[in-house]
Amino acid sequence: MKVIFLQDVRGKGKRGEIKNVPDGYAQNFLIKQGKAKAATSQAMSQLKGQQKAEAKREEELKEEAEVVKKTLEDGKTIVDLTAKAGTDGRLFGSIPSKQIAQALEKQYGIKLDKRKIELREPIKMMGFINVPVKLHQDVTAKIRVHVVEK
Repeated sequence: MKVIFLQDVRGKGKRGEIKNVPDGYAQNFLIKQGKAKAATSQAMSQLKGQQKAEAKREEELKEEAEVVKKTLEDGKTIVDLTAKAGTDGRLFGSIPSKQIAQALEKQYGIKLDKRKIELREPIKMMGFINVPVKLHQDVTAKIRVHVVEK
């Protein structure tokens, strides 16, 4: 029996896949549990429509990420942060990704999730630092962060 998987089933198929499975397994487990539905012509056309809509939404998100990347990598976009530092230029504390995200929103109005900022470890030195940001699966940008002494 041909079924369309509505969610991932370990070892059998992923969401949106169409596969042949034994009739008993399909009717007694997959369809009964709501993990799949029979692959009728109506269900197939509905699946194609959903896949097109999903692809369109994904493309819009990617375009949006490209616009944000252009803004972030503009030469004028430099996130200024202040922190207490010693005489050798090392900070007493550190600057985590959360503080960078807050400063970016405050200074430029760009709201960015702190988890998208790929900072291996918090910043502990003064000066200019390029910080990578993963805006989308295919789009990565760099933020210029300038740390100065209070």
